[in-house]
Amino acid sequence: MPTRSDRRPRAALAMSREAAAALFGTAGPGGSAALAAVCDPVPLPLLDDLTTARARAVLAGTEVLVTGWGCPPVDGAVLAAAPRLRAIAHTAGSVRGHVTEACWERGVEVSSAAAANALPVAEYTVAMILLAGKRVPERARAYRVARERHDPLGVDRSLGNYGRTVGICSASLIGRRVIDLLRPYDLRVLLYDPYVGDEEAAALGVRATGIRELFAASDVVSVHTPLLPATRGLVSRELLAALRPGATLINTARGGVVDQEALTEAAVAGRLHAVLDVTEPEVLPPGHPLWECDNVLLTPHLAGSQGNELRRLVELAAGEVARWAAGAGFAHPVRRERLAFLA
Repeated sequence: MPTRSDRRPRAALAMSREAAAALFGTAGPGGSAALAAVCDPVPLPLLDDLTTARARAVLAGTEVLVTGWGCPPVDGAVLAAAPRLRAIAHTAGSVRGHVTEACWERGVEVSSAAAANALPVAEYTVAMILLAGKRVPERARAYRVARERHDPLGVDRSLGNYGRTVGICSASLIGRRVIDLLRPYDLRVLLYDPYVGDEEAAALGVRATGIRELFAASDVVSVHTPLLPATRGLVSRELLAALRPGATLINTARGGVVDQEALTEAAVAGRLHAVLDVTEPEVLPPGHPLWECDNVLLTPHLAGSQGNELRRLVELAAGEVARWAAGAGFAHPVRRERLAFLA
């Protein structure tokens, strides 16, 4: 009889078919060697609707749900059809859309792949910080127009990445990864996070500051604050005004964290630069002035896991299922009491 350490729990996938295709490719759920190694049955059944007769038949024996984008809410009715369900391993970041109060009431253990998704966002952010220091987007556009050699000795001495000050808004998973990836560079890094004190900030290798001081002192500010009722509009008109002329704001969090109207005014006026992977709305209207603003780089919410990076999410979830089956608990648990601070 298998022991807890080597058994393969009964599992099912709960996500949209589009998410499954992106995560597992054309081979479908059975194409994931990582999950096939730790779960039964193989291939795992895919459920994109948890209310059907087929779903109820699958859920009756399911111990672990491996969830993804488009997972329907796991509510009381779903749990009633899944009496053996004890764990949810999510292959993406936020679990707010599908993990309900009923899950916490039952004591279902929940894991998220937010830590795996943090890495590509942090990589994107560091790349943009360095490109912003050299003013690469704007200078590339100017070069395309001029089509002539420039004088490298005539470049403004404010350009470059030596000794620049970078401000990180929030020591979230992503914010911490950005701080870690910035270590090799000759940069001064400041951190604003009301829950991180001086001692912890020093351990991270940064200096904790108030939010206004961070904006006033930074050449680049990178926003990694989750969008919560308390953080909507956190990057206010006043904070944007505190940024020195020519500074750059990078936002890979959520558009609603920033006062977009104030940022648009400052960017159009040429006072600030911006790199925005997120806006509000997520796709700006065709006539929005930021589309035509030369000192703003807009990207289509691409910083998070895409393409071959999705494999990392599946592998993390598979590792979590293996740990749970062995009785070791999740390495990346989502705690009910921390939900108020998570995106």
